[in-house]
Amino acid sequence: MQEEAKDVPGTVEEALPNTLFRVVLDTGEKILCYLAGKMRLHRIKVLVGDKVLVRLDPYGGKGRITRRL
Repeated sequence: MQEEAKDVPGTVEEALPNTLFRVVLDTGEKILCYLAGKMRLHRIKVLVGDKVLVRLDPYGGKGRITRRL
């Protein structure tokens, strides 16, 4: 049975190559995230210091940035 993914707000701390970002979640945890496909498609820019909504991987890997707040 697959778990549901959770959306957690956070702040972009560092921009890395290939649309990867280091994000500090509101819980204090640092996680590596990548941009969602729709954000790449519509060329939405994400900069350091932006508040974002991150969908966490249920397996504990990377997160996916789904929205800029």
